[in-house]
Amino acid sequence: MRRDVFQAIADPTRREILGWIANESMNVNAVSGNFAVSRAAIYKHLKILTECGLVVVTQKGRERYCEARLDKLSEVSDWIDQYRKMWMSRLDNLEIYLNSVQKKKKKATNAPKAKQKHENKK
Repeated sequence: MRRDVFQAIADPTRREILGWIANESMNVNAVSGNFAVSRAAIYKHLKILTECGLVVVTQKGRERYCEARLDKLSEVSDWIDQYRKMWMSRLDNLEIYLNSVQKKKKKATNAPKAKQKHENKK
């Protein structure tokens, strides 16, 4: 079954595994030692991460080492970016609107004061 990167990061345990191996490769036992779940459960998570292309597991002697391949996360970043642009545009428009409302309020509150000053001078 072909999995995508979104399935990989959907699970908090898999995100945490990626966090552990992001900076340095770790053997499977070291990875599983950081979690309160069985080694078999960690192997299942690593299998999913491997199928998604986010982790490469290599055999070095008797040990299996996990190495993160985080470049695949660019798919997530690209997907998020389209919404970031949309929301930034909407927030910019909201800011423009709120600034115009604020200016109108200032004019409305300053107008009676100016009229009062003018009448007091007479």
